[in-house]
Amino acid sequence: MQFVVNRDILLKSLNFVQGVVEKKNTLPILSNVLLQLKDKKLSIVATDLDIIFYDEITEVKVIKEGSTTTSAAILYDILRKISSNSELNFDLKSENKLSLKSQNADFNLLCLPIDNFPSFVDEFEGQEISLNNSRFLKLLNKTRISISNDDTRHYLNGIFLHLTEAHGRNFLTGVATDSHRLSSSSIEIENANDFSSLILPRKTVFQLCSLLTETSDQLIMQTSENKIKFSIGNMKLISKVIDGKFPDYKKVVPTSNDKTLIVSSRDFIDSIERVASVSLDRKEGVKLVVSSDHVQLSVNSANSGEGNEKINANFSSENLNISFNSKYLIEIASEVEDKNLKMNLKDSVSPVLIEDVSDKNSYYVIMPMKI
Repeated sequence: MQFVVNRDILLKSLNFVQGVVEKKNTLPILSNVLLQLKDKKLSIVATDLDIIFYDEITEVKVIKEGSTTTSAAILYDILRKISSNSELNFDLKSENKLSLKSQNADFNLLCLPIDNFPSFVDEFEGQEISLNNSRFLKLLNKTRISISNDDTRHYLNGIFLHLTEAHGRNFLTGVATDSHRLSSSSIEIENANDFSSLILPRKTVFQLCSLLTETSDQLIMQTSENKIKFSIGNMKLISKVIDGKFPDYKKVVPTSNDKTLIVSSRDFIDSIERVASVSLDRKEGVKLVVSSDHVQLSVNSANSGEGNEKINANFSSENLNISFNSKYLIEIASEVEDKNLKMNLKDSVSPVLIEDVSDKNSYYVIMPMKI
């Protein structure tokens, strides 16, 4: 195998590979990236057995076809330190040695046989669903903040993607919850009648967000039994889905919260961050004393002190005291697009519904804390 490729083009692909390959794995081959030269194209493949990343580079000078696997982390680190737009000359000297030359630099990288690399099957029978790149990215960003890290309830370790209907329109809806908060966001969708509900794993969500952030190409989604495939230009991300049943989240969405608090989103975030600075634990509770025209925010830490601040607000009811996890509140408020945050409350212990006036298809639910 021998080829020449531009450093920037290969580096972009290897950047996505880093989020997939296992850096600490009992199977050394899973730390490697597969490089395959065939039909005047360079294929890049990486996997951790749950996710497969595939990319195809056509801007390559093929001297001799072939394939090998080498350390994804080492190759990526070398390319990062080579000058931008440099020409890279690769030559597979033997089954276990890949030569890389660029300008005055010369490297010999150890390789593992391709026979040990997991096979890559791209067979999907499900309907191809075309999605708007930026809208789907927004859905993922708004919901991923509530993905659970509790592995004992694995069915909460991802985003529940399913079809919903409202006002005669069809939507693809994403929901995530860690039982302390819930995020929901929807995008309008057409011709997706065959789509079956699934839970997209946390790692896949974050990897997909990285891909969508870096490209504006059209996104194609396709499912098949326990797998899902996302195609973006020449790149593909194939993932297993979580085997489990997502809980009936609609049961926890408040429908009778009649007390409305409206506050500047930016002022609210900044104020929470300031008063929470007195505590090293960002999960420390922030107390809100809500009155008709302002909110008094305070954090009281037994180990480091207390912080207090008052900001303007509009509240439709009598005074109310309520407390929240400050980190959760900041993360939710940061995803709200509108300049104002709308919180629908019932009392100091019931779930709170947070709406985004600028995005009617998204909402959040957060449980109060006892402090």
